[in-house]
Amino acid sequence: MNFSKAAARARARVRMTVRQRRNTAADRSPIGKPGAQTPAEAVAAAAAAVASPPRGAMSPAEIRQIFFGLMLVVFLAALNQTIIATALPTIGRTFHDFENLSWVVTAYLLTSTAVAPLYGKLSDLFGRRTMILVAVGLFMAGSAAAAASPNMMMLIVGRGLQGIGGGGILPVCQSVMADIVAPRERGRYQAYMGVVWVTSSVVGPVFGGVMAEHLHWSIIFWVNVPLALGAAALTHVKLARIPRHDRRHKLDVLGAGLMMASCIPILLALTWGGTQFPWLSVPVLGLIGLSAVLTLLFAWRLNTAQEPFLPLAVLTNPVMRMGTTSASLAMGTSIGLTIVVPMYFEVAHHMSATESGIALIPLAMTTPGSLLSGQAMLYWKHYKRAPMIGLVCALIALGFLIWRPDMGLAYAIVLMGIVGTSIGLVYPVTTVSIQNAVPNHQVGIAMGALNFFRSLASAFIVAVMGAILLAVLGVTVSRGGGHGGSVIESVSTAGPGAALVFRWVFLAAFGFLALSLFFLHFMEERPLRTTVQPADPPVAPPPKR
Repeated sequence: MNFSKAAARARARVRMTVRQRRNTAADRSPIGKPGAQTPAEAVAAAAAAVASPPRGAMSPAEIRQIFFGLMLVVFLAALNQTIIATALPTIGRTFHDFENLSWVVTAYLLTSTAVAPLYGKLSDLFGRRTMILVAVGLFMAGSAAAAASPNMMMLIVGRGLQGIGGGGILPVCQSVMADIVAPRERGRYQAYMGVVWVTSSVVGPVFGGVMAEHLHWSIIFWVNVPLALGAAALTHVKLARIPRHDRRHKLDVLGAGLMMASCIPILLALTWGGTQFPWLSVPVLGLIGLSAVLTLLFAWRLNTAQEPFLPLAVLTNPVMRMGTTSASLAMGTSIGLTIVVPMYFEVAHHMSATESGIALIPLAMTTPGSLLSGQAMLYWKHYKRAPMIGLVCALIALGFLIWRPDMGLAYAIVLMGIVGTSIGLVYPVTTVSIQNAVPNHQVGIAMGALNFFRSLASAFIVAVMGAILLAVLGVTVSRGGGHGGSVIESVSTAGPGAALVFRWVFLAAFGFLALSLFFLHFMEERPLRTTVQPADPPVAPPPKR
C-alpha cells in the first residue's frame, strides 16, 4: 500500500472540509449583503444580544408571581378611580370651593387618557419593567402632592400628575401579560384582572366615604404611597425575567404630541357640554373644532413620518380596528349605565342612595362574564361565539327594560345583571384577539391605543346618555342642568310615569351594544397561539428615505 498517496488524499480531504466550513460561515454572515447590517450595526446587535441573553420559558410559578405583582399595580390604578367619588363633597367643603371641584376628576381623566398610547409605545422601545416603574413612581408622586395640597389648585395639579402615571399602568400590564402567557390561556388571566376592577369598584367608594367622613380626606391619597412602593418592589424583582423586544426605533415626538393634544379638547367638550355650557355654545363648538384640526394634523403626520408614532400596520390591522371599536362601545355602555342606573333606581323604585348603590352591583359585576370568556378562549375553537351570544342576551334584556321600564325591582336587577355579565364577555376576547394579531414588538402601542379609544368612547357615550336624559326632562344649563340632584328632582316631578323617562337611555344603550355586536361579528377570528412568541431579535433601523 502506498502510504504517501493515502496521506496526500487525507490532507486534501481536510483542506476541502475547512474551505467548506469557511464558505458556510460566510454565507450565514449578513455583512456585505444588500440591505444587511453594516459591521458597526452587527457589533451593536451582538452587544445587545449579550446584554439581553435569551431567557428560557417561564415556569407556571414564575408567571403567577409576576401576575400577583401586576394585580397589585392594577388595583392601585383601579382603586384611585372609585375612591375619590364619595370624598368629593368633603373636599369641596374643606377648601370652600365647589366651583372647581369637577376638575379633581377631569384632570385625571384628561392626563390618563392622553398618555396611554405613549406608555404603550415607550414600553415597546425601552421595556415593560422600566415603564411600569416610571408609571408607578409618577402615580405615587401625584398621590403625595394631592394629599399635601393646601388648596384646590394644587390638588388639581396633583391629580393631573396622578393621571400621567396612572394612564400607563393598564396598557403596560396588558403588554406584560402578552409577553408571558400564550393567547389561548390569556383570557383566564384577563378575567382575574377583571376581579381586581370589580373589587375596587365595590371597596373604593365605601373606603373613600369612611375616610373622608371619620378621618381626613387626604388619607385616600396617602394610602396610595405604601401600595405604590409595594407594587414597585414586586415589579422590579419579578419582571426581570420577562422577554425583551429591543429594537432600534425612533420616537415620533411630534406625532405623539399631536395625538395627545387632539384628545384633550374633545374630552373637555364632552365633559362640559350640557353641564357647564350648552352643547351649541361657542366654547363647546370651539373645542370640538380644535380637536378636529389637531386630529387632521395627526393624520397628516401618520402619512409623512418615517416611523409614525402609531404604526400604520397597527391601525390598518382588521382585528385591531374591529376589536377596538367593539370593546370601546361595550365598555362605554357599561360605564354610562353605571352612572345613570342609580338615578333610575332612586326615581322609579324610590330607593335611597345607599340602596341604589347596592342594587347597582349586578350591573357592575362583569367578572362572571370575563371568567366565562376566558374559558371559551381556552376550550372553544370559535371563541368569538361567547361574547356574541352574551351581547344578544344583553340586547334582549335591554329590550325588556325599554318595553317596561316601570317593571318590578327584582326583575330590573336581574336584567341589569344579565347586561353586566354579557358586557364582561367582550373585553377579554377583543383584548386577546388584538394581542394575538399584532407582532410582539407592537403589542404595547396596540394596548395603549385600545385604552385610548376606549376612554374616548366612554366619555362620548356618557355624554350622549346624559344629554338624552336632560333633553327628555327639558332641563337646561341655565336651570341647573347637569347636577345629579337637579335631574332627580326634575324626574320626580314627572309623577307616576317618571320611570318612562329612562326608556330613552336604555334605547341608547341598546343602540351602542348593537353596534358593538356588529363590529364583533366582523372581527376576524384568528386561531389563538398556544405558545408565547419569542422575543424579537435586535434589528437595524429602517433605511433612510
